[in-house]
Amino acid sequence: MFFAGETHAAGEMALFDAVLSQLAGEMEVAVRAELAERMAQGGGAAPTNLMRNLAVDDIEVARPVLEQSGALSDEDLMRVARTKGQEHLRAISQRPTLSAAVSDAIVERGDDDTLGVLLRNEGAALSRRAQERAVDRAAHNPDLHEAVVSRDSLPIDLLNEMYFVVEARLRDHILTRNAEVNPAELEAALSAGRKRVALGDGALPADYAEAEKTVRGLIARNDVGPRTLAAMLRNRETTKFLIALAELADIDFHTARRILERKELDALAIVCKAADFDRALFLTFTVLILNRDDAAMTRAKAYGDLYNDLPREAALRTIRFWRMRRTTGDVAAA
Repeated sequence: MFFAGETHAAGEMALFDAVLSQLAGEMEVAVRAELAERMAQGGGAAPTNLMRNLAVDDIEVARPVLEQSGALSDEDLMRVARTKGQEHLRAISQRPTLSAAVSDAIVERGDDDTLGVLLRNEGAALSRRAQERAVDRAAHNPDLHEAVVSRDSLPIDLLNEMYFVVEARLRDHILTRNAEVNPAELEAALSAGRKRVALGDGALPADYAEAEKTVRGLIARNDVGPRTLAAMLRNRETTKFLIALAELADIDFHTARRILERKELDALAIVCKAADFDRALFLTFTVLILNRDDAAMTRAKAYGDLYNDLPREAALRTIRFWRMRRTTGDVAAA
C-alpha cells in the first residue's frame, strides 16, 4: 500500500510510519534489508521513525539507508556517527553530500579506514579543524597519503604540509597544484597556515648559538655565498651550513635540517631553485650529501635533471609555505 501511492498526506505518512515501524521490528534481517533498500531509493518520501530505526540496525540493513536516504536529517546522521561502529560511519561517509557537522563527527570517531573513505568523497564538506586533524593523522599513515593529497578541496597550505611525508608522484601533484593557485588564494592559504604553524619543531643543536654568531658575522661582511655554503657542507660544519642555507633561502632552520637529515634532495632542489642558485651549486650539494652512497654520481645526475625541469615559479610558490615557519617564528620571537 505504501509503495502503491506516489505521495501521502501527513496523516497517512504518520500511520504508515507507526505500522511499518512495528512490523519491521518483527521481520527477519533479510526482510528488513530489502525494506531498507526500497525505502532508501525513495528519496526523502519515507516514514521518518522507520528510517531512523533502520539506520541504527545491523549494517546490512542500515547501509542503503545511511548511504542514500534523504529522509535522515543531519541530527539523525550525527546520532548514528556518535553511537555506532566503523561500518556505519563508512556508510555515512559515502553519501553524495555530507555537511561539515556530520563529517566532523566522523573524523572525531572514525578510524583511518573510515577517514580514507570520507576524504575520497568530494561531496563531504569538512571544517578547517577537521581537515587539519585529517592531515595530522595522514602524516603518520601512508595509507591515507593519496586520499589527502588527491582531495581537491584540501586547503593549499595543508596540502603542502604533506610534501615531506609522501612519495614522489604525490609530491609532483602538490607542485602542480601550487603552480595553478592564483595569488588571492595563495595569500588566503598563507594567512590560514600561519595560524597553524607550531613553534616547537624540535630542539636546536648544541652548537647552534655559536654557529649562528659565526654565520651572522659572515653575512655582515657579505662573505656568505655559494662557495661558502659548499665549503661548510664539505667540512661537515652542518649547523653553520643549515643556518646559512636557511638565511639565503629565507626558510626556517628546522625545515633546512629536515631536508638535510632525510636527504630530501627533491626538496633541496625546490629550495635552491627558489633561491636562484645555479645548477652546479645544487649538484655540488647533492654529491656532498650523498658522499657515502656508491651510486652518488648516478643519483646526482637524476636530481640534476629534476632541477632543470622544475619551474622556478612552482618552486617559489611552494617555498612560500615553508617560509611560514620562519615568519611565524620571527613574529613570536619579537
